[in-house]
Amino acid sequence: MREIVFDTETTGFEPGDGHRIVEIGCVELVDHFPTGKSFQAYLNPERVVPIESQRVHGLSNEFLSDKPFFAHVVEEFLAFLGDAPLVIHNASFDIKFINAELSRTGHPPIPLARAIDTIEIAKRKVPGARYSLDELCKRFGVDTSARTRHGALLDAELTAQIYLELIGGRQRGLALAPAEIAAAADEPGSIRARQRPAKLEPRITGDEVTAHLAFVAKELGDTSLWNAQA
Repeated sequence: MREIVFDTETTGFEPGDGHRIVEIGCVELVDHFPTGKSFQAYLNPERVVPIESQRVHGLSNEFLSDKPFFAHVVEEFLAFLGDAPLVIHNASFDIKFINAELSRTGHPPIPLARAIDTIEIAKRKVPGARYSLDELCKRFGVDTSARTRHGALLDAELTAQIYLELIGGRQRGLALAPAEIAAAADEPGSIRARQRPAKLEPRITGDEVTAHLAFVAKELGDTSLWNAQA
């Protein structure tokens, strides 16, 4: 199963107030295992970035001035998402911003039902805890030393680790797929690899079989389990 862990950085809190996305970060999971594939884009928001937002993510107007518009990366972004479920920390926030950008470019919105919200999982798994990404990282021992500021790709990577902890730990499941089972069975030294191509002929003689049956009938009786299995 393929999933995409997704995060954004923005110029503010509400797209309805004219705020825009300045960074998108995504990482890929397959069968709850990080593949190393990612997507990242810094975006020119086509507006001034408030100083309060710059303090959060460190992305200045000067830095973003030569970055592409969302319209220039939307096809690559959607191709990376594919039809995978989206794992998001505080999903409603990121989905509303992405949908505002998709609307501007004439693309259909992403339904909120497609998102797996790690905050909602955390509320069920650790009720009463604090649910910020920093707090959950502390709870599960996830290293945040590189997080001096918010960053979409870094936060997506941290969210992926939190998600895997919330659903059962950062260890790949031990169940093997059919193809893996077949490959393992053909490994040198495996049971199947050591099987004979044809069964050996029985070494017991007909007289021995007859003598054995006579012994069972005489000594054990007709109701013995041995007779029931014969």
